Amino acid sequence: MTRKDLGTDPVPTATVNGSTVPLLAAKDMVVGYGSVHVLKGFNLAVLPGEVVALLGANGAGKTTTLHALAGELPLQSGSVSLLGRTIQSPLHRRARRGLGLLTEERSVFTKLTVEQNLRLGRGSIERALEEMPELRSLLKRRGGLLSGGEQQMLSLARALAGDYKVLLIDEISLGLAPIIVQRLHRAIRKAAIERGLGVLLVEQHVRAALQIADRAIVLRRGDVVLTGTSEELSGRLDEIRRVYL
Repeated sequence: MTRKDLGTDPVPTATVNGSTVPLLAAKDMVVGYGSVHVLKGFNLAVLPGEVVALLGANGAGKTTTLHALAGELPLQSGSVSLLGRTIQSPLHRRARRGLGLLTEERSVFTKLTVEQNLRLGRGSIERALEEMPELRSLLKRRGGLLSGGEQQMLSLARALAGDYKVLLIDEISLGLAPIIVQRLHRAIRKAAIERGLGVLLVEQHVRAALQIADRAIVLRRGDVVLTGTSEELSGRLDEIRRVYL
């Protein structure tokens, strides 16, 4: 499988099992609210087994990008394809085809136990516990009594157990201790390597994101201003910091 940088060129592809189709792709995607364009001419390809980090300051358009790819926001122009087919369907239909969205709000039913929360997912409880064994001792605890890190472990375990092909993950590390962030990132990287999961990860911690991502895209006010492999962008941290400022 080959990996290529993103930019304004045609959407890159990869050869996987004889196919040259990315799991998730966007071409010339424009998204906004009324006459205000938040995202302008955005191109993307997420390949099997690949983690792509989406970076940028607050207001850069990162969450808007995820919501548009998920079908929560309509496109003003351009297209999105999932598993090689152009899609215009809402989120619940994209989910059935293998697209998962993990929002920055912790997706936990606070009055239900951990076990009950896991039962509401697409996968089995045992599969979720394989992803996050730390939850096993918490199965009877209500979601509202979990720490913030435990709630994010629960949300991620339920998503990883759901056998999605692609996961869109928005700020999973927000407000968490570094050791918890590392644990969540390890689980994401492991799923990508072992299962071929494609991940688009919005992350506030640039260094942490570049450690687990294969490639990264840096947005500024809806425009792509930097792209490259994580190795390349790790050597351009000062430039990325200027984008944030």
